[in-house]
Amino acid sequence: MKRLRKKLENIFTAAAFAEAGEFDTAREIMREPDSRNERISKRSDRGYTPRPVVHNARSK
Repeated sequence: MKRLRKKLENIFTAAAFAEAGEFDTAREIMREPDSRNERISKRSDRGYTPRPVVHNARSK
């Protein structure tokens, strides 16, 4: 619930800046890494190496 509240707060803050003509500031506020996907992508960038896929010989 805290995450949703923070996201909505950022959206409304960015909207207020955009209405005042501060488009760059609004974009910067919306770019803050508070969404789950951005946090996951940053976490996965730290030394992540995918494991090779091994197929079973009988599956072909």
